[in-house]
Amino acid sequence: MNTTMAEAITALIAEKRATGYKYDAEERVLTRFTTFCADRFPDRQAPTRAAVEAWIEAARGRGVTPATLHGLAAPVRELARWFGRRGVAAYVLPAGTLPRPARYVPHIYTDSELAALFARTDCCHYDSQVPFRHLVMPVLFRTIYACGLRASEARLLRFGDIDVDAGVLTIRDGKGGKDRQVPVSAPLRDRLADYHARVAGRTGADWFFPGPAGNPLTIGNIDKNFRRFLWQARIPHGGRGHGPRVHDLRHTMAVNNLRSWFARGEDVAALLPVLQSYMGHASIADTDYYLRLTAESYPHIAARIQSTYGNIVPPVTAGACHGD
Repeated sequence: MNTTMAEAITALIAEKRATGYKYDAEERVLTRFTTFCADRFPDRQAPTRAAVEAWIEAARGRGVTPATLHGLAAPVRELARWFGRRGVAAYVLPAGTLPRPARYVPHIYTDSELAALFARTDCCHYDSQVPFRHLVMPVLFRTIYACGLRASEARLLRFGDIDVDAGVLTIRDGKGGKDRQVPVSAPLRDRLADYHARVAGRTGADWFFPGPAGNPLTIGNIDKNFRRFLWQARIPHGGRGHGPRVHDLRHTMAVNNLRSWFARGEDVAALLPVLQSYMGHASIADTDYYLRLTAESYPHIAARIQSTYGNIVPPVTAGACHGD
């Protein structure tokens, strides 16, 4: 087989995307790995042990976190497996070689924290370099929370995805490449309609939450603004690799819905598939994760969860982090 590493990467990415993976971050990692190998191991067609170990050591030398190290190693492991399935010798980094990342337990915002955070977004001021920022931020973060969106989903919304009359968002190409529709509450619908009237046709692009130069907001831009609002709201942040995070707004929305259902005596087991569909989870197990978060965040209903679900709901600190 005379396939070059670059050709193999192109084929691997095509396979992954055909099965629903976006594989964008992995593509960037593999492109960097190809450049690294071309410089250090120019005569190698496939990943060798020397190349993979050198790649890992170079990352460690930059002081990356264990989570980042796993993110740099996983696509290279997949590339080696791709070669192996075609009879080409390639080094697959064994499982357990790298240190396990510290497991992140989501921060569930209190009602007062949410109020303080949203109040600070309302105080976002006009900036001539990002002229719509003061309009975007109050709506963006409320939409992420109230609709349980991933930041990546919210930032890629287009004006055509927002039906302000029906109060429905269309999330396109979400996790797993799936679309879904998300109904919004009446107060959020009114806020979206007001924002739409003030912004539509003025940004020079079709992005509902516009960034600079006609592009959508970047994740980095969202995180930077979020950290500023946290600080202004006096909500402590644990530093790099710690929370609270933007994504915890999504977790909090799920937990608050479960908390409300339990308080009203609803049949939570029957409503879990509704929450699963709303949040775009591929598996009900991802949604079940929020039962554990709810039990730990609100101990006064933990006994009710335990009596209903028993040992199928272990503590958050004991299990893998699902619910993304």
